[in-house]
Amino acid sequence: MEGEKLKEKFDKQSFWELARFALIAIAVVVPIRIFIAQPFIVSGSSMVPTFDDGQYLIIDEISYRLNDPQRDDVVVFRYPNDQKKFFIKRIIGLPNEKIDIKGSVITITNAGHPSGFTLDQSYIKNTANNNTHFELKNDEYFVMGDNRPASSDSRYWGAVPKKLLIGKVFLRLLPINKMGILPGDYKQVE
Repeated sequence: MEGEKLKEKFDKQSFWELARFALIAIAVVVPIRIFIAQPFIVSGSSMVPTFDDGQYLIIDEISYRLNDPQRDDVVVFRYPNDQKKFFIKRIIGLPNEKIDIKGSVITITNAGHPSGFTLDQSYIKNTANNNTHFELKNDEYFVMGDNRPASSDSRYWGAVPKKLLIGKVFLRLLPINKMGILPGDYKQVE
């Protein structure tokens, strides 16, 4: 009889320990998932060779609440023409800049470079032949895929408003042999 009472007491104690652990885990994980980091799986070839189809990434959602996005950041955002879809691209143009694309050469004109400067795109393996001019507004970003001929991007559907940016690619988890922090990180010399 006493053994049954001990077992019952142990079972109740185990249940409450498990419930407490689950609540603490939820209290820690849910805010991180909602406000700080989000998983993302690459779909398509628009960012090859930087990111391949099926790669598993973690997106930093907090940085853009504290700082503005920068040129060459690889970002995940809601597609402006269908906000249920998410895209991954590289930021090429920043707010209030003019972007001129002639062939595969991109020239940026801004307050710091009124005569313009040419982007160094040495990381691009597949170039495209375009002839386009864009002028960005105060809260708009011009984005392009690294695989230019296979990318649906700002050249075709326009700028991305800042409010649609989800975050910057922070970590590549899969495949394990390509795991790394800030994958695709490339800083422009202006």
